[in-house]
Amino acid sequence: MRRKQPGDAPASAAASEADLAQLSTAIAAGEDLGPFVRRAFACGRPEPLLASLRAAARDREAEIEELCRAHFHDFIRAVDDLRSLLADADALKGSLSASHAALLSSAAPLLASLESFLAARGLAGNLSSALASSRRCVRLLALANRANAHLQGGNHNLYLALRAVDAIDRDLASGPEPLPLPTLRRMLLSLVPAVRAHAEREISREFSDWMVSIRAASRHLGQVAIGRSAAARQRQEELRSKHRPLEECITLDDDGVGDLDDFAAAAATADVADGAAAASFDLTPLYRAMHIHHTLALGERFKKYYLENRKLQLTSDFDVIAATPFLESHQVFFSQIAGFFIVEDRVFRTGGGLTSRPDVDALWDSAVAKMVSVMEDNFSRMQTANHLLLITDYAALLSATMRRYGYPVGMLLDVLARHRDKYHDLLLADCRRQVVEALAADKFDQMLMRKEYEYSMNVLAFGIQSSDITPAFPYVAPFSCTVPDICRIVRSFIEDSVSFMAHGGGGDTYAAVKKYLGRILSEVVDASIQKLVDSGGGLSVSQAMQVAANMSVMERACEFFTGHAAQLCGVPLRAVERGRRDFPLRKSRDAAEALLLRLLRSKVDEFMGQSDGVNWMADDPPAGGNEYANEVIIYLETLTSTAQQILPLPVLRRVLVAVLAHISERIVGLFLNDSVKRFNASAVTGIDTDLKMFEAFGESMSSLFVDSDQESAANEMKAALVEARQLVNLLMSNSPENFLNPVIREKSYNKLDYKKVAAISEKFRDSSESYFSTFGTRGARQNPKKKSLDTLIKRLREAS
Repeated sequence: MRRKQPGDAPASAAASEADLAQLSTAIAAGEDLGPFVRRAFACGRPEPLLASLRAAARDREAEIEELCRAHFHDFIRAVDDLRSLLADADALKGSLSASHAALLSSAAPLLASLESFLAARGLAGNLSSALASSRRCVRLLALANRANAHLQGGNHNLYLALRAVDAIDRDLASGPEPLPLPTLRRMLLSLVPAVRAHAEREISREFSDWMVSIRAASRHLGQVAIGRSAAARQRQEELRSKHRPLEECITLDDDGVGDLDDFAAAAATADVADGAAAASFDLTPLYRAMHIHHTLALGERFKKYYLENRKLQLTSDFDVIAATPFLESHQVFFSQIAGFFIVEDRVFRTGGGLTSRPDVDALWDSAVAKMVSVMEDNFSRMQTANHLLLITDYAALLSATMRRYGYPVGMLLDVLARHRDKYHDLLLADCRRQVVEALAADKFDQMLMRKEYEYSMNVLAFGIQSSDITPAFPYVAPFSCTVPDICRIVRSFIEDSVSFMAHGGGGDTYAAVKKYLGRILSEVVDASIQKLVDSGGGLSVSQAMQVAANMSVMERACEFFTGHAAQLCGVPLRAVERGRRDFPLRKSRDAAEALLLRLLRSKVDEFMGQSDGVNWMADDPPAGGNEYANEVIIYLETLTSTAQQILPLPVLRRVLVAVLAHISERIVGLFLNDSVKRFNASAVTGIDTDLKMFEAFGESMSSLFVDSDQESAANEMKAALVEARQLVNLLMSNSPENFLNPVIREKSYNKLDYKKVAAISEKFRDSSESYFSTFGTRGARQNPKKKSLDTLIKRLREAS
């Protein structure tokens, strides 16, 4: 232990005084003395605390005594007041007891009545509760009976049965107290799920039957809708053809535009027809199934179930083309898809949210992708234009039908547009075969028509008549049977092309049709005729003439083709006339004329080959010309009499000019022939007679032409013989050396060649005529003509 230090006693006394002061303050304030007690016992000195507490108690007792001493008189007065009140209280008590006894005596009958009333009220409450429970049971049993009756009434009353069951379920779940009959409660609790399960089974069975029936009805629905689209298109085409003459008269001030409103009416009629088609199938089982499932809180599951089943149906619809060729099954395929989406459109618009636009678009996108794939695959393997057109036309009708229901059909039309060239290539190949067969079967004789209907069918139908006056029958046409055959082929091509372009080709229909029309005329008709002409084909002169005549008729037919294409495309004819192009068959026309000229030249050469009978050193010129010239004239006159009946005058004119030019060349060639060593003036005079006969023939042929062209035709035919005429004139001239004069040569001998003149002059010099002879006349005066000729020959030799 620590030893006490001398200064510890005063410090301890000061601490005790402080503790007593704090304790006194706490007692005066009424605070808790627990901390002081714990501290005292903790320090091991409780005695000072006890002393302090005793001192505080003594102080309180003194204060109490002083307080009692101060209030003693007031207490005495209070006791006196209480004693005075005691008597009043006893009187009041007696009065209350008497009143209580009187009340008890008078209330005894009332209490008995009250007890009877309370008993009766309890009985009435029990009876009311029993009646309420009975009524509740009766109501529940009535609902159960109604539910059974509705269930027996068929699927049409399933919703009513479910409503009755729902009422039972709500009563059992939300009733104020449980049903007092446990057996009835258990029965009703088992009835509710049983009825709901039965309703779900029945409506699911009915929905499954509807799914089967709507798939079968979709094909017919699609066929009806596509058929109505075809009818609407036909009506529009009829209206367009009816108003086309009016369109030709419409001016830029819009006169007559109101008369064309029938087109809009036709489109509106088609829309109404489509609406009627959409209303021709029954969606009541679907709506009932959807409503029942919503009532059963299975709406979302039913939506998913419906969409999945429709996807499976669409997939199975794609398999329609698997078993049969696409050409045979394409209508069924397209009709099935069209009907499917017509139903989906109706369900989307009236199904109350059963399907959504993204769901329908997803189905349509998958269907479009399948149709595009199928068409691409089958189009790539098709080799017949008619088959391609048949499928394209039906696909275009499908596109028109589905566009009316708001489905995008751009991808389908793009497929049709992409195969536009292939279709026309197949069509051109088919037309080429037909044209070749028509040309091969034609004997190129003038076509005979015995009846007016034949004339209408072969001439008027193609606008190739030369006059608006109907001829007498039998009628011999200026063309062969090839012309109407080719016209029919080209017209059919135009109609097929317009049908393809208008219904599925896309773009500017007339521009595309005009392009393909140019192709068939140039690549098929022109090339086939040119091939026939170039090969010769064993054609005679008359047949070649008929081919050339056919080409002139085909020129008018080409105008008909252009107008017919414009008419089918709805383009005004005045616009076509402004944009008219050159004759597309000019190559074959030129080739036909070239063949005719070639054959005529060959025939002329045969006659000219008989010029061996010409006596080049005759003493006298032949009377009436040489024999070859007479035969050529007879042949040309016979030919011309036939040609002027079938050949157009411009063609006949070109042919005659070319033949006369060839004759001129041949006459010059006679003088240049190696077999002719020399000739005299009599031979020249004979050739001059021949030439005059040809000139007279040319002049007589010029009378075939109209007055305005007669003089020019005569000059042209005369110019065709100018080379031979200038040569004969030179040989018959008294001053041949004038040929050397540039002015005279340009005026009178401009078609003659130096070398030819030199060669011919040499032969003329070798003549045995006396005025050409240099022997035995040395002393005589030289003949001026011989001198001039010698000078010409000398100068030409020097020039060469």
